[in-house]
Amino acid sequence: MATLTVRNVPTKVVKSLKTLARRNRRSMEQEVRAVLEQHVGDRLSLLDEIEQSWTRQARRPKPREVEAWIGVGRP
Repeated sequence: MATLTVRNVPTKVVKSLKTLARRNRRSMEQEVRAVLEQHVGDRLSLLDEIEQSWTRQARRPKPREVEAWIGVGRP
């Protein structure tokens, strides 16, 4: 397993992680690992779903179409 070193983490983030760790009865290291696994795992899963759905499409959307979809509901 790899080891990561993260420098210059804002104090506010560290305090939040400590609070989450206490709430979940984990060490801060365990909490950071859980947050990373959840976030990265969710993102990879979502990207896989998108790629699979694109293979089923007759054509890929054009950049302008994607931008229009992203803009829906934004002020």
